[in-house]
Amino acid sequence: MNLKERLQADLVQAMKAHDDTKKWVVKMVKAAIQLAEVAKGSELDQDEIMALIQKEIKTRQEAKADAQKAQRVDLVTQADAEIACLKAYLPEQLNAQELQDLVRSVIAQCGATSIKDMGVVMKTLQPLLTGRASNSEASRVVRELLIG
Repeated sequence: MNLKERLQADLVQAMKAHDDTKKWVVKMVKAAIQLAEVAKGSELDQDEIMALIQKEIKTRQEAKADAQKAQRVDLVTQADAEIACLKAYLPEQLNAQELQDLVRSVIAQCGATSIKDMGVVMKTLQPLLTGRASNSEASRVVRELLIG
């Protein structure tokens, strides 16, 4: 079952269960997918949908940080619930050690020796990370390993 079919099935299930948070999140993701498909002019593939979901997670994390600064516990709780719903559609995330090992192997594969090679490393690494780690986290690890 692809992600679009899974989203539709989960929407029906959330509506039957009266799970307002999940219903809202799934509808939002479906709308974002539809908007992206119209902009692209064709259907999104699974990797593009996962990237879109990661973008939505990042948006929720930023909103959560703002809510924490404003000491709005209700908004923090809502953002956490939405993030949990969104993460269910992504593959298992890499832990810190797995990400470091993957970055090390890509650095060795590319022959990167300095921070100047970061672009080449990231370009090679990004397809391997799809849905499993954020680009910002990968960038941080690449930078740490290349600087030494």
